[in-house]
Amino acid sequence: MKQTSRIISTYSADTFGVCSALFELGGMTIMHDASGCNSTYTTHDEPRWYDMDSMVYISGLSEMEAIMGDDEKLIDDIVSAANDLKPKFIAVAGTPIPTMTGFDFNAIAEIITERTGIPAFGFATTGMNTYVHGASMALKALAENCVDNNAARSADLSANILGLTPLDFSVNGSDASIAEFLKNAGFRVISKWAMGDSLEDIAQAGSAHVNLVVSSTGLDAAKVLSEKFGTPYVVGIPMGKEYSDVLEKALKDAAETGKNQFPRSELPEGDIVILGEGVTSVSLASALELSCGKSARVICTTECFRETMRAKDRAIIWEEEIQQELTKAAVIIADPMFKPICPDSARFIELPAESCSGRIYRDKIPNLVCNFSNFISEVF
Repeated sequence: MKQTSRIISTYSADTFGVCSALFELGGMTIMHDASGCNSTYTTHDEPRWYDMDSMVYISGLSEMEAIMGDDEKLIDDIVSAANDLKPKFIAVAGTPIPTMTGFDFNAIAEIITERTGIPAFGFATTGMNTYVHGASMALKALAENCVDNNAARSADLSANILGLTPLDFSVNGSDASIAEFLKNAGFRVISKWAMGDSLEDIAQAGSAHVNLVVSSTGLDAAKVLSEKFGTPYVVGIPMGKEYSDVLEKALKDAAETGKNQFPRSELPEGDIVILGEGVTSVSLASALELSCGKSARVICTTECFRETMRAKDRAIIWEEEIQQELTKAAVIIADPMFKPICPDSARFIELPAESCSGRIYRDKIPNLVCNFSNFISEVF
């Protein structure tokens, strides 16, 4: 029963990760499920919903359709809507019900493309994984299908930002701060995947000299772009002067040598523990170590890639195991939803994440790119 969370909340689901990654790009995204999942996503996990138009729908799958497998109704509904709305692409994402019935998302996407002439993608999300899984699938699909294969390397030093969604960065200006960091480092930002840019911007991503991966959701896309265009990638988020300087050097080294970079600090294990998404947490831990000399280890509580983590960091997603790992921590930095499983002896520092607590603590989510010093003044 260790897979059951008795106390802590779940992260935003993989289905919502697909929706978040594609939200601003002019496509039509359909969650294949009974009515309800769309309101959960738009109410709790999508801060752009009330300020920006996006074609996010739900199929309204009925019990009889699930049992009898009436796929033609879904296809007809999508084709009819696409003919009216003229989206740039169509995405169909899964939930638990089609997972149980064995729905073939790729086959349905091919039929929709054939009938509409619009590129369609099928994402076999299950609703049982975190947003990292779904957003990774969506951004990888963009890298494979929507980037101009003939894009020539730009004459000036340039970069893409990969893995940029509100589920990791909310809408507090962090996306603009990361772009400003690159500009100040001498890079022109070609595309931001996928906040504040269009599908047309993403199509030019192959002309960049380097890709900056700012969350685990962008790493699969970075690997595809590396294979297609030979573009190296650097993993990290600029936080604090010391770590930002390290990250800037890594970006320039990668652009010059073509080698991927994972800049981070490697102090011996200490008693500060950071819980959360892997790239964000390791970047924060490295920034704390370089700025303050205080060792911090990471417990990645979502899907993550081993290469983005350090030797002392761990990936743990089960509540019981996380709770055991925290018993000796002196300081814990995490979303407030984790506080009930933290020992009373530890000092708890709130670091809300949209993907974990949704809109509850949205006003308290800090922009660590430009306000890191304010945050560490609270920690130390």
